[in-house]
Amino acid sequence: MYCSLDDTQDLAAELSALRQHIHAHPELGYEEFATGDLVAELLTGWGFTVTRGIGKTGMVATLRNGNGPRAIALRADMDALPIIEETALDYASTTSGKMHACGHDGHTTMLLGAARELARSRRFNGTVHLIFQPAEEVGKHSGAELMIADGLFERFPCDAIFGMHNHPGLPEGHFGFHAGAFMCASDTAQITIKGQGGHAARPHQSIDPLVAASYVVVALQSIVARNIDPLQTGIISIGTFHSGHVENVIPDIAQMGLSIRSFSPEVRQRLKQRIIEVATQQAAALGATAEVAYSEGYPVLVNSEAETAFASEIAKELVGDERVNTDFPAITGSEDFAYYLQQVPGCFMRLGNGVNSAMLHNPRYDFNDANLTVGAAYWARLVERFLSVGT
Repeated sequence: MYCSLDDTQDLAAELSALRQHIHAHPELGYEEFATGDLVAELLTGWGFTVTRGIGKTGMVATLRNGNGPRAIALRADMDALPIIEETALDYASTTSGKMHACGHDGHTTMLLGAARELARSRRFNGTVHLIFQPAEEVGKHSGAELMIADGLFERFPCDAIFGMHNHPGLPEGHFGFHAGAFMCASDTAQITIKGQGGHAARPHQSIDPLVAASYVVVALQSIVARNIDPLQTGIISIGTFHSGHVENVIPDIAQMGLSIRSFSPEVRQRLKQRIIEVATQQAAALGATAEVAYSEGYPVLVNSEAETAFASEIAKELVGDERVNTDFPAITGSEDFAYYLQQVPGCFMRLGNGVNSAMLHNPRYDFNDANLTVGAAYWARLVERFLSVGT
């Protein structure tokens, strides 16, 4: 007998209150001190061995049962975002400018619910490691990177690792799985166009960096259209563009910030090469110079075939075939869970947050509490099946 949806229903009120408490007290990456204290206190009380300070504010909670040789790891992220909340909820953020706008409060609570169920039922034979990770949102030098650098898998070896993220637009309680490349690599570039400032009434005596930068913006759009295979994914988005302070002065410099996404190493390298070439050559054509500071961020998230098939079967057992999509579309967002999957086979999946849910990173977003017992039951059943009694 494995965990069912009914087995976690008695935890619903407790988990909802816990999630809303975490939501009301958000902490940014590497600042998850109060969240970590709360999580560690609960886990210790349930009989887990808790190791803190991995990847700065990360922790691993370990529970062993029986003498099974296998080990499984489950991960939840804990950090919030620098966003001003606009939900007007009773449990809205009490800290101005910080908000759980990506559902990490729910991810943490679902894993705590699973921990509670596993601790009281003990229907597994082996070792489970629960990873509570900081700083998923920071973009680089993230919690996953630092936890791995701190010897995560040497200190807490596992045979497979699994993670879950809520998904607005997908009905609540529905699961999405995708084997292979599932989420994009995410890189950034800062481009500084240097010209020669001067009086706005005498532009011929200046080299206008705004004009050169504007040409660069337009030229960058040709890279995906003309340098990348149409059957491949490449994204270049200019998210920032800054120059000048007053109307009657031509500035010396113009700066822009780029977000770059891709699903393959070849496309990733080609985008980098062409962005640097296009920016420098386009600026030079107008008498300016361009400096490109290119930074590689999270890698492509690649789910392993066997673990994805296993994880999807557990979801079907729990909620039924009709609520499980095993060919869920790839996502152009990025996730530092990708670093774990470079080290250990595993699967990162999606759990629907509701058709009418506000989008992630939106000031009106809120995690759907109806998913708390679903996620908790899913994690518990996954552990029980992976560490089946008698293996």
